[in-house]
Amino acid sequence: MSDVIARPAKPSVWKAFTQPAAWTMFFFGFASGMPFLLVAGTLAYWLKDNNLDLKSITLIASAGMTYTLKFLWAPLVDRWVLPIFGQLGLRRGWILFALLWVIAALLVMAQLTPDRLAPFVWVTLIAAFGGATLDIGVDAYRVEIAPRQDQGALLATYSLGYRIALIITGAMALVMADHLPWPMVYRVMAIAMLIPVAAVFFAREPAVHRIKTESLKESLQEGIVAPFTDCVRRFGPALAAGLLAFILLAKVSDQSLGGGIMAPFYIDQGYTKTEIGAISKLYGVWVGIGGVFLAGIAIARWGVRWPLLAGVVLGAVSNLFYVWLVGADGDLAKLTLVISGENLAQGFQGTTLAAFLTSLVNQRFTATQFALFSSLVMLPGKLLSAVSGGIVEQTGYGTYFWITALVSIPAIFLFFWMYPRMDLGDGETPARLRAMPPEDPH
Repeated sequence: MSDVIARPAKPSVWKAFTQPAAWTMFFFGFASGMPFLLVAGTLAYWLKDNNLDLKSITLIASAGMTYTLKFLWAPLVDRWVLPIFGQLGLRRGWILFALLWVIAALLVMAQLTPDRLAPFVWVTLIAAFGGATLDIGVDAYRVEIAPRQDQGALLATYSLGYRIALIITGAMALVMADHLPWPMVYRVMAIAMLIPVAAVFFAREPAVHRIKTESLKESLQEGIVAPFTDCVRRFGPALAAGLLAFILLAKVSDQSLGGGIMAPFYIDQGYTKTEIGAISKLYGVWVGIGGVFLAGIAIARWGVRWPLLAGVVLGAVSNLFYVWLVGADGDLAKLTLVISGENLAQGFQGTTLAAFLTSLVNQRFTATQFALFSSLVMLPGKLLSAVSGGIVEQTGYGTYFWITALVSIPAIFLFFWMYPRMDLGDGETPARLRAMPPEDPH
C-alpha cells in the first residue's frame, strides 16, 4: 500500500460561480453599490459645482464614514424582525426596508440641493445611514446563504453588481451632470434602485437557526455582548489583537482615496467631468471587475491566504501611481494607465479581504460580526480621507498618496505573524495552532 495520502480535489470554480446564490448576490451587490458614491465621491462634484472650498467638500463628502459605524446598530439588524417587512424573512425584510429608505433620502436630496446646505447635509447623512444599513443586511445574507468555500464566487458576483452600480453613480452620473441639473441626476439614480427592490422578492431567505431570548438581559447579552466576546474566545487575546491591527491597516490604501479628495484632484490635473467619468468611473470600473473575478477565481482555487497577501501589497503599490499623475495637465494616456493599475489592484484586494473577513465570522452573530470587521477595515482610511483636504493644502497631493501607500507596510508584517496561527480553511495550518471553532448555538 502506498503511504501517500491523496490530497482532496480542488473546488469546482464553475460550480461556485453558477449556483443561484451567486446571481442573487449580483443584484444585491448592485443595491449596495448605488448609494455609496452618491453620498461621497459623486456628491463631491455636485458640491464643487456649487463653489464650496476643498475642506468643506471633503468633510461633507465624508458622510460615507457612516459606513464605518454600522456595527453600532448591526445587532438590531441581527435580532429584530421588522413589522410588515419581516414577512419576507429577517434578511430580506431589512434589505427591502433599507432600499426604500435610501430611495426616499436621495429624492429629498434632489429636492433640497446644496443651496440649502444645512438640511441638505442632514439628509445626506440619513441617506448614508440607510446605505450602511443596506450593507449590513446584504453582507449578512451573503455569509449565510452559502458555505465558506463558495464565498469567493459570491463576492465576485456581488462585486460585479456593486461595480456596475458604481458605473451608473460615477461615470453615468458625471456625464449626465454635464448636460442635466444635478437634482435630475439624483432622481434618476433613485429610480435605478427599483431594480434590486424587485430582486428581493425573488431571492431565497437563508435557513439559519437563531437563538430565541426571553428577557431583555438575555437579548442584550446575545445581541451586543456575545458577538464581541466570541472573537476573543475563539482566537485568544493575542491573535485577536493581531487580527484587529491587521484589519485596521489592510485597506487604508483603498479607503483613503474615497470621500471627496479625488474629485478635486482629477479636476486640478486638467481633466473634465466627462473625461473623468469615461476613464475613471466607466473604463476603470470594468478593469476593477476584472480584478474582482481574478480574486474570486484565485480564492475558489487556492483559498484566501496568499491572494489576501497579494491584495494588500497590490493595493498599496497602486496608490503610488497617482504620484506619477500629479501635474499630468490633462494627459489622457497617463490617466488611463493609472486607472488601469489602481482599479485592477483594488478590485483584487477588496474581494480577497472581504473573503478573509467572512472566514472570521461566527454565523450565530453574522450581521454584527461582519459589520464590525468591515467597519474597522474602513475606519482608518475614512478618517484619513476626511482630513485629506487639509493634508493636501499643506503638503501637496504627492505626499498624501505616499502616506496612503506606506501605512499598509505594517499590515504585511502582521500577515506573516498571523499566517501560522490561523485556520483559513485551506488546510495549511497545523491543527494545534488553529483558532477555536464557533460555539454550537443549539
